[in-house]
Amino acid sequence: MTPRAIVIDTDPGQDDAVALLLALASPELEVVGVTAVAGNVPLPLTTRNARIVCELAGRPDVPVFAGADRPLVRPLITAEYVHGRTGLDGADLPEPTMPLQAEHAADFLVRVLRESPAGTITLCPLGPLTNVALALQRAPDIAGRIREIVLMGGGFSEGGNTTPAAEFNIYVDPQAADLVFSSGVPLTMLPLDATHQALIKRRHLERLRALGTRVGHAVAGWLEFFERYDVEKYGMEGGPLHDPCVIAYLLRPEIFGGRRCNVRIETTSELTMGMTVVDWWGMTGLAPNCTVIRRLDSEAFFDLLIERIARL
Repeated sequence: MTPRAIVIDTDPGQDDAVALLLALASPELEVVGVTAVAGNVPLPLTTRNARIVCELAGRPDVPVFAGADRPLVRPLITAEYVHGRTGLDGADLPEPTMPLQAEHAADFLVRVLRESPAGTITLCPLGPLTNVALALQRAPDIAGRIREIVLMGGGFSEGGNTTPAAEFNIYVDPQAADLVFSSGVPLTMLPLDATHQALIKRRHLERLRALGTRVGHAVAGWLEFFERYDVEKYGMEGGPLHDPCVIAYLLRPEIFGGRRCNVRIETTSELTMGMTVVDWWGMTGLAPNCTVIRRLDSEAFFDLLIERIARL
């Protein structure tokens, strides 16, 4: 089977890093590029972290591109309070030696989508949607060439994790999210409703360490650092592992469940800025524009993740 070609747009972040490792460990996927955006930490750190992860996976051949250093309209908000000063606190890894590509991430997205056969490239945004929105603004013709956008972002019944209404990735750049959700590109959204079911538990950390590999120890260290914030904030039995859900959905869609809905992004009210307004019950009569995932099989998810991390 021909691997599915994907571009991962990311702001690493420990959970972004694990998502990237999961993709690089999976022969079903071909990571044709990684585009970095400011989000969890500023752009110089997200570009650094993306290259650290590629090198950890033994894949310095994967090109990494720097993109937007701030949202389209609003000032940048970052999340060092979750991810630590570097964004990858929890594991001691060397500085990257692989080069950062000279091309801007948005220009790379335009180029790769135009050069590839239409309907063959899937975009996997794991952070704010600024790079994807910039690419769509610069070249509206690429919308019809994207196979699908599968993203981590938003919330429905879970509300938000940055404001009462808004999840971090959407809140950081709601104008970009609005542009993407209005683009007509096939969308699948992995919101907090799904990712809050992927709870990192002690047994998962023990299984990762028991792999006895450099990658296994790094991932366990990252997740142990990362989960402490959500456990303290939400009182969960483990922190939710958000971004790898995107990659797991591509690999094992049968362990997820959801439905097609209309989703709109709030961009005017400061009270609910960045809210993903999910019309789950079809109240508006508006055409569905997104598959919204609300269920996952947590044990199947972690079995898949750990089995793939063991390959690196």
